[in-house]
Amino acid sequence: MEKKDIKIESINYKIWKKFIRNRLALAGLIILGIMFFIAIFASLLSPYNPNTIDKDSDGIPLAPGITHLFGTDNYGRDYFSRALYGSRISLTVGFISVFIYVSIGIILGSIAGFFGGFTDTFIMRAVDIMLCLPTFFFILTIQVMLEPSMLNIMIVIGLTGWAGVTRLVRGQFLSIKEELFVQSAKAAGASSARIIIKHILPNAMPPVIVLSTLGIAGAILTESVLSFIGIGVQPPQASWGSMLRDGQEYIRIAPWMTLFPGLLIMITVLGFNFVGDGLRDALDPKSW
Repeated sequence: MEKKDIKIESINYKIWKKFIRNRLALAGLIILGIMFFIAIFASLLSPYNPNTIDKDSDGIPLAPGITHLFGTDNYGRDYFSRALYGSRISLTVGFISVFIYVSIGIILGSIAGFFGGFTDTFIMRAVDIMLCLPTFFFILTIQVMLEPSMLNIMIVIGLTGWAGVTRLVRGQFLSIKEELFVQSAKAAGASSARIIIKHILPNAMPPVIVLSTLGIAGAILTESVLSFIGIGVQPPQASWGSMLRDGQEYIRIAPWMTLFPGLLIMITVLGFNFVGDGLRDALDPKSW
């Protein structure tokens, strides 16, 4: 094994060791592991079809019990099954929307930070405009104009969240491109693309990873709010936000209809926040 490989392995070990020493971060990782397992195997874990309506239902939700762990909704649909399938919606929206805006932010931030000049000025003015917009109301307006769907939610969140990532990546590039190893690469005749991709970007990624982790939690909350107000995921698809909307009319006689999806949203968001805080500490070389 080469010295470089040994060094990388040593750094990764230090990061992992620091991460697992953080109890909250480890708890968050376990929570997310459980949520991913549920989302992947929802079809196997679900005791009922989440969209099957009980024709014998009298419109009164059934309380949680042995037959229905989370009870049922007013249509007689099993709430536990709907919660399991809802995890797929929330996690998918969170990951894909964040992937979209992180990709845009990395590309624009890299270009602005590395080349500077007019390019930097133009990109940063666009960032300033995006940061001045009330993002949620902007998303709300676009969603009202478009046909509500899971795909549109992911695209809209992805296309409105890149400004913060762009500013972060640009700042990292402005700092790292002055380092000696980057100047040496330039002197050796390396192309701009090679310097950006091979030398600067890997060293700029740690804070982006942390921001992405926290961004997923924010995207899940945004999707939940949009679904709650009726312009997100549409029936009969189940999402935690739409389950909250369904339960608000029955909150007095069937509080479990809002309790369970609310708890799942809270636990998942906390899991991502705990992991994000743990990564922030673990990726800081000063804390090793």
